[in-house]
Amino acid sequence: MSIKVSIHKTHRHLTGGLETVDVKGQTVGDCLKDLIERYPEMGKVLFKPGGKLHPLIEIYLNTKSTYPDELKKPVKAGDEIYITLMLAGG
Repeated sequence: MSIKVSIHKTHRHLTGGLETVDVKGQTVGDCLKDLIERYPEMGKVLFKPGGKLHPLIEIYLNTKSTYPDELKKPVKAGDEIYITLMLAGG
């Protein structure tokens, strides 16, 4: 089953410039794992050591936040996962 992952603009250099990547999996976590298998550097920006999502990363599934338990959310063919980056400043 194919799921589309939209890559945040600041991370596209890690996917060779791709805006979207087709992945496979039963959950958001499976899909991100598939993404990282193909683009290992994405793992460093998405996850902290120990396997938890980096606090500045927000995951949406079909435009709805997956928080909490982002990685456990089930997906189905045709779904779209959006990786967003929360920015802070002052």
